[in-house]
Parts: sequence; structure tokens; C-alpha cells
Amino acid sequence: MTLGHEAAMTTRPDILCIGAVLWDIIGRSPSALRLGSDVPGRITRIPGGVAMNIAQTLARFGLHPAVLTAVGQDAEGRELIAACRPLGVDTDYVYRSDDLPTDRYMAIEGGGGLVAAIADAHSLETAGAKILAPLEDGRLGREGAPWTGPVALDGNLTQALLSEIAESPLLAAADLRLAPASPGKAERLMPLLGHRRATLYVNLEEAGLLCHCQFGTAEAAAEGLMARGARRVLVTDGGRACADGSGAGIISRVPPPVMVRRVTGAGDSFMAGHVVAELRGDDRASALEAALKSAADYVSGEVV
Repeated sequence: MTLGHEAAMTTRPDILCIGAVLWDIIGRSPSALRLGSDVPGRITRIPGGVAMNIAQTLARFGLHPAVLTAVGQDAEGRELIAACRPLGVDTDYVYRSDDLPTDRYMAIEGGGGLVAAIADAHSLETAGAKILAPLEDGRLGREGAPWTGPVALDGNLTQALLSEIAESPLLAAADLRLAPASPGKAERLMPLLGHRRATLYVNLEEAGLLCHCQFGTAEAAAEGLMARGARRVLVTDGGRACADGSGAGIISRVPPPVMVRRVTGAGDSFMAGHVVAELRGDDRASALEAALKSAADYVSGEVV
């Protein structure tokens, strides 16, 4: 195994995105789909994964994000690394494995939104803590001098690794921003739910899974998550009002109405837009509005 340092960037990252970087293979059709549908549409293959989606949105806003992930040394991995760089994403710290294949995600989207998806992130899960090596070998941090900047962390990591991160001194001083990756992986974030430096970004379904109940509104979900120990939460609910909950109370805003052309990656764009707004000093309401605009621009196809 080797670490990827080809064409190394010299600028220290503004933010680390830890989690899935893989190929998104997405089939889209304007038709309403049901089980067994066979319809015309478009199939694309683009760099994706939660960490990658967040990173490229951050780069579009002018930040210098680096990803900590696992990518194979196979042909797909070499293509993926090459495709990430023009998007402004620093891949110099990626763990490159000789014996693990590059991960993939496959989704079908119809006129009504996401129909089904499968995430194959087995290589990331197998690599485990090896992806965190730059945080302890001096490149991004070391014992006694941990990384102190923002970190976007996604739930494609195993619960065991997320539990380790929750207690690790390597990220004890970081501003942690957490994304579940999908409802099926939401409960992996439980070890970090009450972390004193964590902000949680979830949709209404994911909030319900973390609280083992159902919520009717984003505001109720934010209140429920804080009752379970969350310090700061942002809850989205598609085109309905979203909420930002903290010790200062709960605020909500309604997303701008747009024509929905894609849905995969919308939550990641929301999170990235919010992080950027807070880093530039926006207040809570302005940051929430910026996050909603970022997501709306993405789902409407206004940005690539």
C-alpha cells in the first residue's frame, strides 16, 4: 500500500472532509418509476461520496478542502483521483491501497425523486483508521498538536471508527460537522451525538432514527435531538421548513421553491453551504438561508 502524493499541493487545507470518496453512478429519468420499470434516461459517472460532495462544494465557494479517505490503486482509483483535482479537492492525504478496490455508489432517480440506491463503501470500511494517519504523523497533526480546524465527517465510516474518533485526542480540538450519509447509516453517529464540539446535519427521517421515534416537523426533530444530548443540530425536510437548533433556541426557514432536477448530494450541498457561511461569520439565520440556497442551486441544476 502507498499514500497518494502525486502532484502534491503545498497549501495547508482549510477544512478536512473525512469519509466516502467514490464513483457515483446515477441513472435519471423524468418518468415516474415503479418496481420493474424499464424507461429511457441518462446514466452518469461522476466523483461522489458524502465527503467528496461536501469537499467540491466547499471548493466552489473558495475554500481549500482536503479529503481523508481510501481509494484503490486500480484504474478506477487513478481516474477518480485525477477527476477530483480539477474540482479543487486536495487528494494528497488519501490512503491508497494496493489490495482494496475503489468504492462505488449506484442510484436510480425518477420523476418523484430517489427510487433506490446502493452504496458500496466496503474499502473505506476495511481501511478503517488507516485513513486518519495524516492526523498523527505530522502532516496534518500529531500527538500534542492536534488539528484545530473544521472537519466534515460522514457516516460511511464504521461505528467502531466513529466511536474511536469520538474519544480521540487527534480531533479533540476540531470543529466537527457530522453527516449520516444515509438513513440506513444514521445510527452509526450515536457515539458522537453528545460530543461537545459537534454539529449534526440530518434529514427528518434520520433524526427519527437517531431518536427512535417519528417527527412531524424539522423543529420538533431538532428539539428531540437536543433532548438526547446534541449540542447543535440542523434538520432538513425536503421542500418543507428546516431547523437549526442550539442552546440559543430553534430557528427555522423554508427552502426557496425550485424545479428539482436531481436529489443525490442535496444534503451535502446544504451542509457545505452552511459551513462556508459560518466560517465567514454569518449569523445563524443568514447561515441557514445560505445553506438552503446552496442546496436549491444544486437540486435545480444551477451548479454542476
